[in-house]
Amino acid sequence: MHILYIHQYFKTPAEPGGTRSYWIAQKLIEKGHKVTMLSTSSSITNSQEEQFIDGIRVIYVKVPYDQKMSIAARVKSFVSFMLKSTRLAKGVKGVDLVLATSTPLTVGFPALILKKFKSIPYVFEVRDLWPEVPIQMGGLNNPILKKLAIAFEKTIYKNATHIVTLSPGMAEGVIKYEAKSKVSMIPNMAKIDAFWPRGVNDDLREELGLKKDSFKMIHFGALGLANDAMNIIRGAELLKEDLTVEFIFIGGGSTEEELKAYCKKNALNNVHFLGRFPMEKTSEIVNLCDVSMVSFKDLSILYTNSPNKLFDSLSAGKPLIVNSAGWTKNMVEEHKCGYYVNPSNPEELKDCIKYLQSTPTVLQKMGKNSRQLAEKKYDKSILCSEFAELINTIKL
Repeated sequence: MHILYIHQYFKTPAEPGGTRSYWIAQKLIEKGHKVTMLSTSSSITNSQEEQFIDGIRVIYVKVPYDQKMSIAARVKSFVSFMLKSTRLAKGVKGVDLVLATSTPLTVGFPALILKKFKSIPYVFEVRDLWPEVPIQMGGLNNPILKKLAIAFEKTIYKNATHIVTLSPGMAEGVIKYEAKSKVSMIPNMAKIDAFWPRGVNDDLREELGLKKDSFKMIHFGALGLANDAMNIIRGAELLKEDLTVEFIFIGGGSTEEELKAYCKKNALNNVHFLGRFPMEKTSEIVNLCDVSMVSFKDLSILYTNSPNKLFDSLSAGKPLIVNSAGWTKNMVEEHKCGYYVNPSNPEELKDCIKYLQSTPTVLQKMGKNSRQLAEKKYDKSILCSEFAELINTIKL
């Protein structure tokens, strides 16, 4: 089967960012399918370039995008890719099935066009519940645009042959409009061969300017509005005079400069912003740390999130502190691999950190539980196979 895979933010393991689509494409190829990926790049020289990456035919179009963009600039980027990918999709020969993965929701448009004009079925993957996320975040306020966006969401769902969601909450959000039998839940995946517990790389620690014996807290990934990492900074501020705890951020986004400015203004020398790294180095840095933190703004729609950093933290054998009162809270509590703290109460974060620092046996046990959960339930070898099996059931 020739699968046209549409993902605006496709990344390989050599690049910073989420690699779910890469691993799913690899599994589909392993199962005998041909995969053509439509994606964007702001670094290509021409308006369109084609590359073959580990067996995947990738067609890149030049569409700028950055997490630091304004809402208007992001919308322009979404629409630009929607139009360009639709034109390209119509020209790809011999496509049997389209796999379109959000966000944004607009990636569903080229899939819809191919179904309507070429009778090619599509599977739609929901990575965030759009447009509800931008509505609750305050980015979509116009009543007419809200109605149009919700109508578009329903149209994409209705015309999909099957819908894959990344969390129980996302599945519930889709089932409001579609039959339960049409919806599957395959969460983000752990990568136990890329993140794993091992000895600390002291040369790297020194290179990064981190202390040898400090208790290291890490947040890795996006620093956007949805992450509300100021919740972590408030906790760090309460530990400002505690020289035994360090807070490490890797990644970036729209709030990064604001967070840096706050730390500088308030002399939070216990906070380090290290920048973006490819997966291999990210894994080394995570391994240096004691506890991983996953932060989101306290909105009910964000309780449905399925963050990459959580599953990579499980793989790395790190205890977790989460502040989203949804399924991730239930997960870490049920499997005894971390704690939930109230995002509006930095004292809770401070107390949780100091408790874990003072109880190494608890820290070690939670780390083992994290790794076991990654190995037995969430590794990509398990979930990519599940995804490929689902694709094989699609009737063309």
